[in-house]
Amino acid sequence: MTSWEHYVRPGSLDEALTILAEGDGSARVIAGGTDLLLDIQQGRHPPVTTLVDITGIPEMLAIAAAGDEIYLGSAVTHTTIVHDPLLNENTLCLIEACGLIGGPQVRNVATIGGNVAHALPAGDGTIALLALQAQAQIASAHGRRWMDLEELFVGPGQASFDRSREILVGFRFKKRGPDEQTGFRRIMRPQGVAIAILNMAIWFRGSNETGIEDIRMAIGPAGPRPLRARRTEAILRGRKLSDDVIAQATEALLGEARLRTSPHRATVEYRRHLTGVLLRRTLAAATGQDTPTPVAVGG
Repeated sequence: MTSWEHYVRPGSLDEALTILAEGDGSARVIAGGTDLLLDIQQGRHPPVTTLVDITGIPEMLAIAAAGDEIYLGSAVTHTTIVHDPLLNENTLCLIEACGLIGGPQVRNVATIGGNVAHALPAGDGTIALLALQAQAQIASAHGRRWMDLEELFVGPGQASFDRSREILVGFRFKKRGPDEQTGFRRIMRPQGVAIAILNMAIWFRGSNETGIEDIRMAIGPAGPRPLRARRTEAILRGRKLSDDVIAQATEALLGEARLRTSPHRATVEYRRHLTGVLLRRTLAAATGQDTPTPVAVGG
């Protein structure tokens, strides 16, 4: 017995929005379904009458360059992202993040839009897009709007847009410029399909000689929403990396991150202990001094 009554696959965004409107709050968008279907079947989601499959809408499957920006459709799978030449050239942090989500079977169907729309504080793709200062496009029956990615999140699993009547269409962010690099690292348990104890993405402009000209950082789970660590960025901006500078940045990060104990991830004490380790490793990745091997810890 299924947990819904209707399954439709529209060929255009307008058609999808019409179906959502006709559902009057009981329809939901689906792409990979790796989160939504489990939530419905396990009773963590309100009843759904209609699933609207958006994987046949061309603009939501697109990856394209336009001027100095890259557009990434929300229905693009993690596997597609990992193997895309344009994204590999410009967004290493996103490649590394999407390559760690689930296992190969999950990555083959799960989408970047689903990772973001699920609104979890430690979504790997979400954390990478935050460091890229991405914007998201939301479509409704009244039109489309671009908004900063940070504005999408209200709380754990809670998005600021109406997921029963609106659609997350795609993302846009800047191409990699001169002396710009990105990196992503995750500390995780090795057993089974690993979830993040902590994850971090960094966008960096500068060099070992000139120091950090500019920097953006995101970390999760470090509060009810994915966190852009602006106070820590301010400590690092305009300085050369050293043990003392990284120690100051770690102290700032511990001050703005709202770490907590999770029975499925780690204790708050363990997370605080690992925060400096993760910061150092992610900085090394973003500045080209480390290889993209994820951190795994026992326990």
